[in-house]
Amino acid sequence: MSKSLDLTDATVRCSPLVRDPLTAAEALDLAAIFKALADPVRLQLFSLIASHSDGEACVCDISPAVDVSQPTISHHLKVLRTAGLLESERRASWVYYRVVPAALASLTGALLPLGAEVGA
Repeated sequence: MSKSLDLTDATVRCSPLVRDPLTAAEALDLAAIFKALADPVRLQLFSLIASHSDGEACVCDISPAVDVSQPTISHHLKVLRTAGLLESERRASWVYYRVVPAALASLTGALLPLGAEVGA
């Protein structure tokens, strides 16, 4: 049985997704982000990178935390880069990844109630 949104709840009413309809462009951008994060391994990789000290992580830092092969990790990281969630930089033989702040802000802005602060 599906549960409908309680639109009397102030938190729900203030959510940008409920307050105003998305434009086609906004929906397309957010859908790409949600699709990229919909895979549990990609979500875990994204979280590992976002929470890593210095805001960036080398593949060698995050690989031990997920139970998939290196080629699979590379594929998932490519999907996250293509969705605009990560950017990368090669340093010698390693590739370092960091979260794109604007993509994270877009995702956060779509989900947080108006006026809410991250971590509040």
